[in-house]
Amino acid sequence: MRAARLIKMVLLLQSRPSMTAAELAGELEVSERTVTRDTQALSEAGVPVYSERGRAGGYRLVGGYRTRLTGLARHEAEALFLSGLPSALREMGLDDAASAARLKVSAALLPSLRDASHTVARRFHLDAPGWYHDPATPELLPAVAEAVWDDRLVLARYRRRPSDEVERELAPYGLVLKAGVWYLCARAGDDFRVYRIDRFTEVTVSGTRFARDEDFDLPRFWEERAAQFARSILRTEVTVRLSEEGVRLLPHVVDRAAAEDALAGASVPDGDGRLTVVLPVESEEVAYSQLLGLGAEMEVLVPAALRERFADTAERMRDIYR
Repeated sequence: MRAARLIKMVLLLQSRPSMTAAELAGELEVSERTVTRDTQALSEAGVPVYSERGRAGGYRLVGGYRTRLTGLARHEAEALFLSGLPSALREMGLDDAASAARLKVSAALLPSLRDASHTVARRFHLDAPGWYHDPATPELLPAVAEAVWDDRLVLARYRRRPSDEVERELAPYGLVLKAGVWYLCARAGDDFRVYRIDRFTEVTVSGTRFARDEDFDLPRFWEERAAQFARSILRTEVTVRLSEEGVRLLPHVVDRAAAEDALAGASVPDGDGRLTVVLPVESEEVAYSQLLGLGAEMEVLVPAALRERFADTAERMRDIYR
């Protein structure tokens, strides 16, 4: 346990000019007293770590000191190669850079670990896009990716609707690949927004760099915006009565979060064991196509127009299968 912590401490100090005892304690999840003891142990072991007192002080390594990655265990080395997304890197124009990086890491590993990349490739493959469609790589993705990596402003034309384009100066913070679709999380003015890359019609990368907000957390931002979007499109409600099987299947045919909320707020089952729920949906049209998947395990109660449509569909299906 301590050996792993000492290795992590060296790597942290190697990646930053200086770190205070409090910063190291936070990263390593130990006390500042433990940090003091660990730095002393590293110094005694020959690692050139020293401390500077004062407000601008902290721990640092003697300039130029580097440690090799010989401390990696097999599962750590395999996880390192597992972290890459070949298709995503290729679409961003980074395939050659990633290949060179993998070669350099392989060369730094112990001989007994150099087959890690092969063992992982034979056992795991990530196919990010969803089923039933072949997503096209956005033509402007490499240019946007270049701006993201280099913190450069971009001047972009964005198609909001087929006949509506707007021009924006954006500070591109991060890229997200969701179900085969690429999105850009960017700051426009004082607000952070999400843009679909395939809706950019023109992108010009500026020579001007922007000052990145270090508090911006891409995974957290995306999670919050995705949840907001999922809620925002559920603009109407339908009331349905479900059998026990319908209750089980509901999260598989509609938005899962909406289904779980609806089931949690439902009343007790009736005498036939059927549960009445009020379900948020995008529209009556979408509800019709989704709820058809439940067949006879579901009965629409409200709105009346949707109930009549299901009744008509049931009549026509009965005539077909009679």
